[in-house]
Amino acid sequence: MDKIKLGIIGVGNMGSSHLRNIIDGKCPEIAPVAAADIDPARLAWAKEQLPGILTFDTADALIHSGAVDAVLIATPHYFHPPMTRQALEAGLHVMSEKPAGVYTKDVRELNEFAKTQDKTFAIMFNQRTNPLYKKMREIVQGGAYGELKRVNWIITDWFRTQFYYNSGSWRATWAGEGGGVLLNQCPHQLDLWQWICGLPCKIRAVCKVGQWHDIEVEDDVTIFAEYPNGATGVFVTTTGDCPGSNRLEITLDRAKLVCENDKLMMAELPQNTSEFIQSAQSGFDKMPFEYKEVACPGENLQHVGVLNEFAAHILHGAPLTAEGAEGIRGLSISNAAFLSSWTGTDVELVDGDDPMIHLEDLFLAQLNERRAASRLKTNVVASVQADMSSTF
Repeated sequence: MDKIKLGIIGVGNMGSSHLRNIIDGKCPEIAPVAAADIDPARLAWAKEQLPGILTFDTADALIHSGAVDAVLIATPHYFHPPMTRQALEAGLHVMSEKPAGVYTKDVRELNEFAKTQDKTFAIMFNQRTNPLYKKMREIVQGGAYGELKRVNWIITDWFRTQFYYNSGSWRATWAGEGGGVLLNQCPHQLDLWQWICGLPCKIRAVCKVGQWHDIEVEDDVTIFAEYPNGATGVFVTTTGDCPGSNRLEITLDRAKLVCENDKLMMAELPQNTSEFIQSAQSGFDKMPFEYKEVACPGENLQHVGVLNEFAAHILHGAPLTAEGAEGIRGLSISNAAFLSSWTGTDVELVDGDDPMIHLEDLFLAQLNERRAASRLKTNVVASVQADMSSTF
């Protein structure tokens, strides 16, 4: 086999973007041979782009067609775990779009099942290909500059209008999407947060529902986090700010990293701050420092890079950008943030494969209450297809 025969399940914004990339020759080891969607218009669009493509009106029909080696799942969030499981059971390799799912119990059970299969299960964490974030992870995890002291991320450049939320009946509903900005826009950042800095052990959050839009889910979030070593973190996001910001600051014991405007700046200190605090003779003393730009070599291949590594892993055993099982970690942060906001309490996370296992039933019960009360949209506009690949 010199190419992976791929079927795309869900030909909406992201599915269509992936199909265009493959058709344009950016994924030479992938052959797009099939597409599935419940919307006939999207299947017609797929045939226009690739006249020979097979089309199916259900995921089940594509999965059991015998036409593909692997599937890419780009459907609304609730479908990610069951469709992934179904495809693995049918002997197919799976690339799932983010998030891994809506609630960690579903994802944990999927991960346990996936361990029993001999097929590749990967997740589309394309931001991990960004050389800026790869370098930050290398510096933080390397340990040369001491332990983490603080991480602050303000990521508010997700501005969305009401028209966006009205463009699909499933958008911004508990029943259809399972959340708002944390589940749709921010899974990449939540993954990067834990990938670079490690998983926090405690979360306290305020998730404001419909703060800026007529929606039933959160569009404005502030998360406060704590780490086992006493380090703290703050994560701020919204779809209501214009202009927005995207600034990630990480303070280590002997350095500070600032990632903003596609640049990584770093200030190195001559001494650990904890030692200097104890040794300083004057309350006004401070160490000298200078911010310098950090070279971050490598290409930022994003979705194409993840798909190419997925194919190379299947064909040649090359490493994946992110294994599917890793999706539970960032999802645990968003589940913990929701639960904290709903209950007004701190939520403890445990490091490991199942950070929310002790609270997953409580979270699911609370989520199901909101799903049961989820209101039917009456203001849906015609479906709009746009290339959101740079922001999703």
